[in-house]
Amino acid sequence: MMATTHALIGVVLALVVAPDGGLLPVAAAGLGGLFPDFDLYAGHRKTLHFPVYFSLAAFVAAGVAAFVASPVALALALFLAAAAIHSVMDVVGGGLELKPWEATSDRAVYDHFNGRWLAPKRWIRYDGAPEDFLLGAAFGVPALLVLLGPAQTAVGVALAVSAVYTLLRKTLVPVAERLVDATPAELLAYVPERFVEDFR
Repeated sequence: MMATTHALIGVVLALVVAPDGGLLPVAAAGLGGLFPDFDLYAGHRKTLHFPVYFSLAAFVAAGVAAFVASPVALALALFLAAAAIHSVMDVVGGGLELKPWEATSDRAVYDHFNGRWLAPKRWIRYDGAPEDFLLGAAFGVPALLVLLGPAQTAVGVALAVSAVYTLLRKTLVPVAERLVDATPAELLAYVPERFVEDFR
């Protein structure tokens, strides 16, 4: 799924849990929804995706937040919960291949707790698929109507980026193939293998 979809789900989680909490919980949950994809260039869906451990950490953090009633504790709990949701939800998407509509990968998310890769269910066929955009919009449009100021702007930008990416997703593949073909081997050595292997 698109990183924007995960971020928008996090934003709505914050609006449901802390509707009067202001910008901090919304920002924390939105960032938590994005956070696992920070591993895009280094062991994607393994380095920062923790479906079990993020879920356990979110459960503990939620208990602490309920006990201490601190805005920071609430923000941390929402960050962890959104990261957990992201890590778990990537299982229902496509695999790790750069052309996920071909369904050639059996790896969706690494489960560190059980020491194995979880297989993709492909309910959302690939990142940027029309159903991915619709899921993001289902969360983003209500958030856009509820939020004000910078948070509303951020949600609007996320929806716009999602729409453009969805429209261009499959056309980006031939562009990437031409770029890989035109790039000298010395430079390709610095690009993670997973970004070039499907295009050779």
